[in-house]
Amino acid sequence: MRLLNRVVWPLRVLLVLLFAGLVVAQVMSMPGQFAYMAREDPEMAYLRWPLTIWSIVELLCVQAVIICTWKLLTLVTADRIFSTAAFAWVDAIVWALGIGWVLFFGVYIYLGLLATDPALPIVMTGMMLVGGVLILLVVVLRALLQQATTLRTDMEAVI
Repeated sequence: MRLLNRVVWPLRVLLVLLFAGLVVAQVMSMPGQFAYMAREDPEMAYLRWPLTIWSIVELLCVQAVIICTWKLLTLVTADRIFSTAAFAWVDAIVWALGIGWVLFFGVYIYLGLLATDPALPIVMTGMMLVGGVLILLVVVLRALLQQATTLRTDMEAVI
């Protein structure tokens, strides 16, 4: 349990810093970036608001994962991770990742058709693969959590 406490608190600090950075990106960076893009490249100005909204929603998905991870850490520290309460948070992570992946896939297809340089589609393909692997990994971990919860419930019934 001591190792757990040494890991949970630094993780929470990093989650807070990441969440704060994402808020800054949502409020200042992304809207400013796409406004600048619209000024510098008038042919692409029509993408300003769709890309701004898309980027804010994508970052909201990441923020949802951070919040759910925080809640799961709370369950871990309370030794309640192997309970049915954990499934709601893991399911929310899967949904947030899935929504983010689908939205990214839409932009991937659209920008892939517009790309004149192969670098962007290659990088985005890598990101699509990483996102897909992450979603499937969380689904597998959810199945492991289900098995562990069942085993713990059975053990408590025996004891």
